[in-house]
Amino acid sequence: MNKMYKWVKNMVLFTCLGGLFSMSTQKTFALPANNKKQPAPLARFNFHQLYGGVIVIRAAIDNHSDSLNFILDTGSGGISLDSSTANELNIATVPSGRTIRGIAGVKQVNFAYNHILKLPGLLVDSLDFHINDYEMLSGVYGLKIDGIIGYSFFRRFIVNINFDEDLILVYPNGDFPYPKGGHILQPAIASLPMQFAEVTDNTTLSARYYIDTGAGLCLLLSNQYVKDSLLFSPGKLFYSTVAEGIGGKKEMSITVVKKFKMGGYSFKNMPTYVFDDEFNVTSYPFLAGLIGNDLLRRFNLIINYGKSEFHLIPNKSYREPFDYAYYGFNMFQDGVEVLIIDVIPGSPAAKAGLKDNDIILSISNKFGGNLQDYKNILQNPGSKVKMVIIRDKTIEEIQLKIGDFRKKIRPNRK
Repeated sequence: MNKMYKWVKNMVLFTCLGGLFSMSTQKTFALPANNKKQPAPLARFNFHQLYGGVIVIRAAIDNHSDSLNFILDTGSGGISLDSSTANELNIATVPSGRTIRGIAGVKQVNFAYNHILKLPGLLVDSLDFHINDYEMLSGVYGLKIDGIIGYSFFRRFIVNINFDEDLILVYPNGDFPYPKGGHILQPAIASLPMQFAEVTDNTTLSARYYIDTGAGLCLLLSNQYVKDSLLFSPGKLFYSTVAEGIGGKKEMSITVVKKFKMGGYSFKNMPTYVFDDEFNVTSYPFLAGLIGNDLLRRFNLIINYGKSEFHLIPNKSYREPFDYAYYGFNMFQDGVEVLIIDVIPGSPAAKAGLKDNDIILSISNKFGGNLQDYKNILQNPGSKVKMVIIRDKTIEEIQLKIGDFRKKIRPNRK
């Protein structure tokens, strides 16, 4: 749920706070029936979903036969490669003097110039990869992440992401006969797509957001936007959590907004993260935050950067309930072991007696160290789960009651 590794280009802040909080003039419209025949795709291939709807596809680089794991990310302004993967493939990198920004820091990156990305049935040439360390990202998802595919790919093609079938179809740029129904968003695209959306809680506000398929959450807001806009009432419930990003860990809060509207679609009581954006990843006051893939995965998407169009049509996940589970720790895959990290003081995890670096043997009798399975089991607020852990070479059994961040969590009884 906490992928925030970004490649964000500098943007000119040509707006004022009054423009940020005003109603949108950006277009969105329902799509009538279209009788034109869709062109044949250039390529079609399956993808794998990680927790929060994050998309992983398999691809190779140059003439290397190894198939690698890439996250497909509209929140990336280029394309990137993990530093350890570059070393394993003997890919030469050079200093660039460029920097990338993340939720927890800014760092300079090297580049690997003029390489080929090999997707099933499709070669994408002349790509310049920036090099980053995705060891933490791999550990959080329990899967080796070799890179992130963003703007460098999306700008060349029309990309149809079908979550119902875990299928991606790639088409040439140009006009496209979208399927009947759904809505078309027309985001502004300056390496990253930016869309107006409306949020309602203590008040109703319209603001710009990045559309970020690489973020495994529904909505992320800048704390400065929240304060300046008076979006939440003083008595709003917030709970602490921790995210991993460029530069290290980042404390966040999680709550719900009463209503969120994007295009012709509205969602009630939607999980929302709020963070102190000290490195201006969200480009405040130009934007309020970002829309993540735990919301976007509820639609089948056709992404057309060339026409600045995103076609959305609800899929079988559209009415799935949101995840309100709050247990107060993260998990990290270290080889075959799954470790507990970032236990939040006062959280259900802390009350149950869990500690950082506990090794998880099983959750609800589920063994095998599959991090994605463990996260799915913990997605049931109000339930009790049995956890078997190893601490200091001793096996212990712990009962964890999963909280619900829509409600006040009672303190321990004395």
